[in-house]
Amino acid sequence: MVVEKSLRICEKGHKYYKSSDCPSCPTCDKESKPHSGFLSKLSSPARNALIYEGIDTLQELSKYTEKEILKIHGIGPASLPIMRSSLEEEGLSFKE
Repeated sequence: MVVEKSLRICEKGHKYYKSSDCPSCPTCDKESKPHSGFLSKLSSPARNALIYEGIDTLQELSKYTEKEILKIHGIGPASLPIMRSSLEEEGLSFKE
């Protein structure tokens, strides 16, 4: 099954091709990627999903269980070890 990609143009005028309904522009994602902190270690989909949910600090992340985080669209199991180690570095953990 071949999925067709369609040409899209973001609000800033960047041109890119996407096969999904996801509206994020890869160029804008690279420009807005943080240079430090736990969000900088995550993939764009995971980072965008957390930010969309208002989870932009480790303190905020520690208010959720791992199961709750995995239910967020854009977060996959590969992101959990990154988040877990970032929490541990600050003496925090996921909610039990």
